Amino acid sequence: MAKEANHNYTEDKIKTLSPLEHIRARSGMYIGRLGDGTQYDDGVYILLKEVIDNSIDEYIMGFGDKIEIRLENKLASVRDYGRGIPLGKLEDCVSIINTGGKFNDDVFQFSVGLNGVGTKAVNALSSHFLVRSYRDGKYKEIIFSRGKKISEKSGSSSKERSGTYMEFIPDDEIFGNYQINGDFITERVKNYSYLNRNLKLYFNGEEFFSSNGLKDLLDVEVADEALYPIIHYVDDKLEYAFCHIPEIGENYFSFVNGQHTNDGGTHQAAFREAILKGINEFSGKNFNGSDVREGFVGAIAIKLKNPIFESQTKNKLGNTDIKSDLIAKIKESLVLFLNRNKEIADKILERIKYNEMIRSEFQKVQKEAREKSKKVALNIPKLKDCKIHYNDDNPKYAKDRENTMIFITEGDSASGSIGPSRNVMTQAIFSLRGKPLNTYGHTKSTIYKNEEIYNLMKALGIENGIEGLRYNKVVIATDADVDGFHIRNLVMTFFLVLFEQVPLKGHLYILETPLFRVRNKQQTVYCYTEEEKEKAMKKIKNHEITRFKGLGEISPKEFGQFIGDDIKLTKVTVEHLNEIKKSLGFYMGNNTPERKDYIMENLI
Repeated sequence: MAKEANHNYTEDKIKTLSPLEHIRARSGMYIGRLGDGTQYDDGVYILLKEVIDNSIDEYIMGFGDKIEIRLENKLASVRDYGRGIPLGKLEDCVSIINTGGKFNDDVFQFSVGLNGVGTKAVNALSSHFLVRSYRDGKYKEIIFSRGKKISEKSGSSSKERSGTYMEFIPDDEIFGNYQINGDFITERVKNYSYLNRNLKLYFNGEEFFSSNGLKDLLDVEVADEALYPIIHYVDDKLEYAFCHIPEIGENYFSFVNGQHTNDGGTHQAAFREAILKGINEFSGKNFNGSDVREGFVGAIAIKLKNPIFESQTKNKLGNTDIKSDLIAKIKESLVLFLNRNKEIADKILERIKYNEMIRSEFQKVQKEAREKSKKVALNIPKLKDCKIHYNDDNPKYAKDRENTMIFITEGDSASGSIGPSRNVMTQAIFSLRGKPLNTYGHTKSTIYKNEEIYNLMKALGIENGIEGLRYNKVVIATDADVDGFHIRNLVMTFFLVLFEQVPLKGHLYILETPLFRVRNKQQTVYCYTEEEKEKAMKKIKNHEITRFKGLGEISPKEFGQFIGDDIKLTKVTVEHLNEIKKSLGFYMGNNTPERKDYIMENLI
């Protein structure tokens, strides 16, 4: 059989795709995940980001004072007032890969899009793509569809300011039945305003403007939680801001050339190290890093001539040669600030000493928990583990690390359905025993003393921090009923109280499973909403309807299709850190009468 199959491997089986065909056939290589528009980093938003990035690059280089972004139905447009793409190269710049001015250091010194792919991918993946450049009193416009040129025209534009206008409609042949959420675009535009001081950005007419950059970002994020005035430093290639808040954990917002590096990288690591070294040098002490960073909220943005990102979506910076210089610069500026602002310095040292005291108490509890867990090692009760893990450094597992996930299920019946149908290489299961501890309002020590919560931390590998996270996706898989929703909230509370970096870094998800099955002998349709059920009922004659009340009611054979390639996950996102405390206090705190009144008033 092997020899016979070998005969089919002939010259006519070898294919060479054009760049356009390759982008459409392997779009994930260029824009990351496709998605359907329900997640912040889905492909339709990456397309818009690529276009906006070009306009931001113009501003970074000192050209253009405003950018106008609009969304009408599925048509997105961006107009900048920079130099405008040279008219003679307009078509090449949006259609030929590795073509653009950003390869010329004299033109673009600090740019996100150095690979020459961005707008070409937008062009190739759009059913309609229009580019128009205004330059020196003339304009040129070209319209494409799915990367192929449809029309071209040019003429005089004496009344228009120089700049570039692009509009596009993401191709439903690629993205399917997608939607575009304006709130996600608003969030991205806000970040752009913080990173580009004094640039006016407009989204559907609403202005976004920041004169204080990252300080304004932290002001919004921590509101009145800061224990002292936010420390802010700016020069031509580096900006950082930080403060401490009463909460536990540490949080960072990091950017390179205007790109939000959600997974951090060299610059974020340098920032963390420099803060520790700066405070130690100023104080003459040798503080522990965890004590300095407990309750720390920081933001850093750098401009870098040749950024090296670890993926096309640019979530993590990989340049290692910049680290030592960056540490030295941040440390030097911080020590100077602390010497000049003794009152703020004293408040920082006061917080660090408090953290030392809490850590000393906590270490005793942690030691006891660790002693208990030694008996079970990684044979953790209720954990059905997988073979590959997110923190695996084995090169042969590099591609599979991103696919690793753990399902946190409600009892044994749910895990019984998932177990036989899961991918044992990349999918693990942790079964909760009923409703877990409500961690809101409890100390770190109390939480670690809870056996089930500690076992969950151990299973995830985060008992000492999220650096040890063993799964890329932590998936809450509970029933679609009142008890299931309550358990879901308790699990989310646990992460938001103790490990908020898990949702902030995009690792926390909710598994969406069908509520109904509509079928006859010829056809079966699974429905996630009442509306989908109604449509299926009209479509399928002589149907029967099954209402799934719990995950355990779905057979393992059926469950396989809901956790496979077409798995439906909703990412748990956090808009602002200061909102976490308010939301948790109201929904999970000891304000039962107030919460009950709210529920009764909004029940309908």
